Amino acid sequence: MIQALFLGGAGLMLLAAAAGVIGGGDSGAGRRKAALALVIAGTVAWMAASAGVLADGAAVDFTLYRLAPDLAFAFHLDRLSAFFCLIIAAVALCTAVYSLKYIEHGAGGRQRDFLTAAMAVFILSMGLVAASANFFALIFFWEMMSLSSLLLVLYERDRAETAKAGVYYLVMTQFSTLFLLLGALLLHRYTGTFNIGAADLSPAAAGLIFGAFFIGFGTKAGVMPFHKWLPFAHAAAPSNISALMSGVMIKVAVYGLVRILLDVLSPELWWGTVLLVFGIVSAVLGVIYALKEHDLKKLLAYHSIENIGIIVIGLGLYVIFSHYSLAALADLSLFGALFHTLNHAVFKSLLFMTAGSVVAATHSRNIEEMGGLVKRMPATAVIFLIGAAAISALPPLNGFASEVMLFQAYLGAFQVPSPLTAVLLFTALAAFALMSALAAACFVKAFGAVFLALPRSKEAEQAVEAPRAMLIGPGILAAACVVLGIFSAQIFRAAGFDLPLIDLLPVTAVTGAIFGLAVFLVRRSGSRVRLSETWGCGIHRQNSKMEYTASGFSEPIVTIFSPIFRTRKSLRREYADRDKSIVTGGSGEIHTLQFFEERIYLPAARLVQRLSGFVSRLHNVDLDAFVLYAFVVIVILLLAVGRWL
Repeated sequence: MIQALFLGGAGLMLLAAAAGVIGGGDSGAGRRKAALALVIAGTVAWMAASAGVLADGAAVDFTLYRLAPDLAFAFHLDRLSAFFCLIIAAVALCTAVYSLKYIEHGAGGRQRDFLTAAMAVFILSMGLVAASANFFALIFFWEMMSLSSLLLVLYERDRAETAKAGVYYLVMTQFSTLFLLLGALLLHRYTGTFNIGAADLSPAAAGLIFGAFFIGFGTKAGVMPFHKWLPFAHAAAPSNISALMSGVMIKVAVYGLVRILLDVLSPELWWGTVLLVFGIVSAVLGVIYALKEHDLKKLLAYHSIENIGIIVIGLGLYVIFSHYSLAALADLSLFGALFHTLNHAVFKSLLFMTAGSVVAATHSRNIEEMGGLVKRMPATAVIFLIGAAAISALPPLNGFASEVMLFQAYLGAFQVPSPLTAVLLFTALAAFALMSALAAACFVKAFGAVFLALPRSKEAEQAVEAPRAMLIGPGILAAACVVLGIFSAQIFRAAGFDLPLIDLLPVTAVTGAIFGLAVFLVRRSGSRVRLSETWGCGIHRQNSKMEYTASGFSEPIVTIFSPIFRTRKSLRREYADRDKSIVTGGSGEIHTLQFFEERIYLPAARLVQRLSGFVSRLHNVDLDAFVLYAFVVIVILLLAVGRWL
């Protein structure tokens, strides 16, 4: 039954892709909606199959096609893969509902057909990666996922920014695949199989394979310093695709990392230290870079890096506590990381979808050109606010519930016998607390600049509420943020996990009762409320230029972290008099160093360019030189083969 549901869901998505490819141009809206309905049906089938495995606990194995004895498209659905398939299906379902109207906002009928078809293939490939039983199938569907997402990133390929995003994404995604392939080949070299299962290896071999898989999966997940593709690609892609990429695609990489740690290799202490350090760097720098962003989608993309850092921190804590046989703390860390994986998929998809509605209404991603949208798009504003509160880890929402699990695990550092490791954990705890505070500040800026005050552009002034379908999709996810937060302890108990969690249900009930009583008493008192405009320095009527801008809000924080940003400020003033006592106008700019781009990626790209030039010059020779090259290569191959045999 579960196998039939899973394959049936995959078949429906293939049909959706075929319907999109056949297309109908400008008159194909009905066909595109039918294709999206097939995607929705397929995700429902996957959710049913995943729920069945999670409830029963028994793994389901089946083989679809075998190319060779060791190369087969085989699948394995256990609780871990079913959990990730459930995340993929749930987020994809909401995204498909949102896309019913969002796709029709795009340009050109043929492009909309392509977007629908590629989206179906993209969702299908992500689910198949999570269900793969061996590395052959995993890497095959991984490449299918990478190629379909690359085409979706290049959807608006006539824009220069999109071309840059496509180049970054192409290079980094192939970099990721290269290391996954290396890890799989090394594993095959030592075990003789591509199956994903326990491997008995020496510490050196296991460490080498872990390093290859960590770089491979970490690059796709957006772990710093392999993250650079992520802000460009998520910003360039259509918003429904950004929701899928940030919500679930990077979680597929998290799935791979978790699978390697739990079922394939035996982790050592230094692996946990590596995961913890990379996680902290990603979490803290991710939120710091998000604070200076005024591009709404890039801001959300940097927060994806931050949240991936949080998940990797949880995995690092799991490895460290497991090494010291602190099983309860290890379980708390692992389930905290997995729960945050689910929560981030929910609220980040929600935020990207509502951001897409805002961008579609204002025709801009620059939050400095927005403002005042809470009156024009009230439902979108409420949904975005729930997502912003959840990602800022405010109680009683789901972001708080998972982050507090990791805080609880951190406090167990007192039980670690190694003083050096304990110091590392408490240092990481301080950075974790700083990251949480900065995330809240960033979303105060984002919500305030986008939705509050007066519109700062004509487009923002004329914005209208999103269509119903573009509210239902993120609205479901907003409700999930509330339910997963308030009932988190009950959900874990129902799933059979006995963890020391804070029960947010009574806390929420008491807080709600106090708030309701306060509102009742204020209204009952009958006190008069006086409404008036804020004092505007004597100016008769206030305008949007007098508002607190996003740049002004983040400027103190950017100044505090200027050693990281290498901030350079430039001011230009115009004066009305020769003595420069009366200012009539001017402008100011803050330049920040793009460290990873300017110090790592661009030097590497220049080195590759120089090497390519050298190889090109070697090619530009006569026939005799080519014969010499062939002779040298044959000699090297003969020597290599002779040594191997």
